[in-house]
Amino acid sequence: MKISFYIAVVVSLFLLSCNNEPSLQKYFVENSEKKDFVALDVSPSIFNMDKTKLTPEQKTALASFDKMNVLAFKLDESNKAAFEVESEKVKQILKGKDYQELMKFGSGKDAASVSFVGDEDHINEFILFAKKKENGFAVVRILGNDMNPNNIMNMISLLQSSNIDLEQLKPLQGLMK
Repeated sequence: MKISFYIAVVVSLFLLSCNNEPSLQKYFVENSEKKDFVALDVSPSIFNMDKTKLTPEQKTALASFDKMNVLAFKLDESNKAAFEVESEKVKQILKGKDYQELMKFGSGKDAASVSFVGDEDHINEFILFAKKKENGFAVVRILGNDMNPNNIMNMISLLQSSNIDLEQLKPLQGLMK
């Protein structure tokens, strides 16, 4: 009798500890194989540069970057209703307690936002969400360890000066107009 009671308690605690709150990670997993979406993982090798020529700040920024996940919804005539539903789901997820919005720009037809997970000095994830009524939307998760705004600015400068490995971005070609 005692054993079955303890088993019931352990199972109950396990079930209660499961987080049913929506997250971007869950959203990516649920939608990456659906026909209206294009999913892509980008590694740090996209920078394709001589690391010996980097400044210490650039090396720190690059070391803080683990990977980037991209999930894009390609809009066409047949999926306009799904576009509205899915973009609203992403907006609701980003309003959750784990996500802090840094900035938002645009409105109506075209909009974008930048959010993060963590605190200002130890960011684990940057999220870029961009929506365009003619093309669809994309959610980009930049994952890393102890990233900070300076690291992100250094990574942007690295992207601008690097010989980007475009092969990693090939699945997104169909979205560009």
